[in-house]
Amino acid sequence: MSSGSPVRQENLTVQRDRHVMPDADRARQPAEASLILDVGVPLGSYYLLHAGLGLSIMVSLIVSSAVPVTRVVTGLLGMRRLNMLAGLMLVMDMAGVGASVASSNLLVIVAKTSAVSGVCAIVILLSAALGRPLTSEFLKPCMTGGSAAKTAAWDRLSFACPRFRRMEIRLSVIWGTALLADGYARLIGAFTLPPTAMSWLSSALNVGAVAVALVAGLAAVLPIRKMIRSEVA
Repeated sequence: MSSGSPVRQENLTVQRDRHVMPDADRARQPAEASLILDVGVPLGSYYLLHAGLGLSIMVSLIVSSAVPVTRVVTGLLGMRRLNMLAGLMLVMDMAGVGASVASSNLLVIVAKTSAVSGVCAIVILLSAALGRPLTSEFLKPCMTGGSAAKTAAWDRLSFACPRFRRMEIRLSVIWGTALLADGYARLIGAFTLPPTAMSWLSSALNVGAVAVALVAGLAAVLPIRKMIRSEVA
């Protein structure tokens, strides 16, 4: 019996891993799809339309807002939940449209959109300081993938595990800092650089800030994912 026990345990471990890995892959897919749809598509389409095809800032922002609008509406109607990441991108796009309507001066447009980015950053940082990290609102459905077991695991960890809470807060700090730096850099550029330079640099800075936040955010996202897997297992 003792000689067969390790073999049986090894077989059980292999079988468990075969079931866990596909689940992990399925959980990873919603998170990656959400980041692509909510961040990558709006920013990429805006940059392509404005910098690549030469369309006006207002037209580029309106067209690039189509996906965030769709994601926000379908989230509210289908799941009774606000898609926070898509909503954030939509607010920033609409602020840019409003600035474009109010003034055709590129300096004014960049300054106003930078201010909106800064306000969003401050809200995210305040949520972290208050212990209610805003980024968890969009990370949770991405990480759990609609699984009841993983959602329950998230809730348990968020309530009872200090390290899990620290990772949630860390992610909000990363995103808030990146957006604040983006707004500050674009605001400084609007007043110090030629308009022709800011016409493309503003978008590049915004894309760069989001990219930095996504990469740096892995320092929080990966431990959160690992803890959820361990809790479910």
